[in-house]
Amino acid sequence: MTPSGLDELFERQPRTLTVSQVAQILGMTKQGVYNWVRDGVIPAYKVGSTWFIVRDELKATLRAGANTPHKRDDEHEGE
Repeated sequence: MTPSGLDELFERQPRTLTVSQVAQILGMTKQGVYNWVRDGVIPAYKVGSTWFIVRDELKATLRAGANTPHKRDDEHEGE
């Protein structure tokens, strides 16, 4: 199985990421990432005053929000 673009993007990243790391990976500002965290767009956890994001949860969230067409169930018939 060939890795997807998301797999390649995250393959060398640690299992937990800071807001700064997510901003750098996604080419966003830290404030933009904080906005996504606040709005529940991406899953994050706060310990004390520090937010962290679990790499695989972020990857799954991004994958679920992909705008690429997916095969419908009826397209699988006859294969």
